[in-house]
Formats: sequence, structure tokens, C-alpha cells
Amino acid sequence: MSRHDWWGVVLEAPDPRALAHFYSDLLGWEITKDEPDGAAVAPSGSVGYIAFQLSDGYVPPVWPAQDDAQRITMHLDFEVVDLQAAVAHALELGAREAGHQPQRNVMVMLDPAGHPFCLYTDDDSN
Repeated sequence: MSRHDWWGVVLEAPDPRALAHFYSDLLGWEITKDEPDGAAVAPSGSVGYIAFQLSDGYVPPVWPAQDDAQRITMHLDFEVVDLQAAVAHALELGAREAGHQPQRNVMVMLDPAGHPFCLYTDDDSN
């Protein structure tokens, strides 16, 4: 690889390949790495990526935060055009709706490994 401007985030997962396939299907991004101990997805032509690394002792974070529970250290945000359609698509792929939803134009979701991510529109009338 001759590029030196790659950047991304890496999430721990009990099954990195499965999580890469989930996000690839959710976002329409390419799977750029697909190995048992690590996988990654990226939009075509981008320098950014989301990677997933194997973590045998993975404990999913809790949303909203609770005392004495694994805390969220980050989450992913994805702007969508149609929030209801995006949520339905995520649910079909295996995501779950989080129990706490703090905003009308944002839907907090949990991926199959329990990582929170937000689907949102910039229009709060949804």
C-alpha cells in the first residue's frame, strides 16, 4: 500500500468478520479485510475505514451508561435521508433499537455485537 493517509476506528468484537459483513450491508461499503482475527469496511475510494478486531473477552457496552457496567467509549453516527427506512433496514440486518432514545431525529441502535450507533437526519421534524 503506497498511501499514507489512511485513518479509521477499530471496534473490538467477538466475531469481526460477522460485524464487518453487518456494516458492509448496512452502509453499502466494501469489505477491505476479511480474516478471522480482523476485518474492515470502507467506502469506495475513501481513506477512512471501520475495522473490527477479535476480542475473546468482549463485553458489550451499556446504553445509557450505568454504574458498574461496561461504558461506551465511542459510538458511530450515520446520516440518513429516511430515518424510518434506515432503521427498518438495520433491524433486518440484525441491529436492535436501544431502549433509550434521546432525540426525535436520531435513532440509537445496537449492532449485533452490542456497539451503539446512531442513524440520524439533520431534520428534527422526523
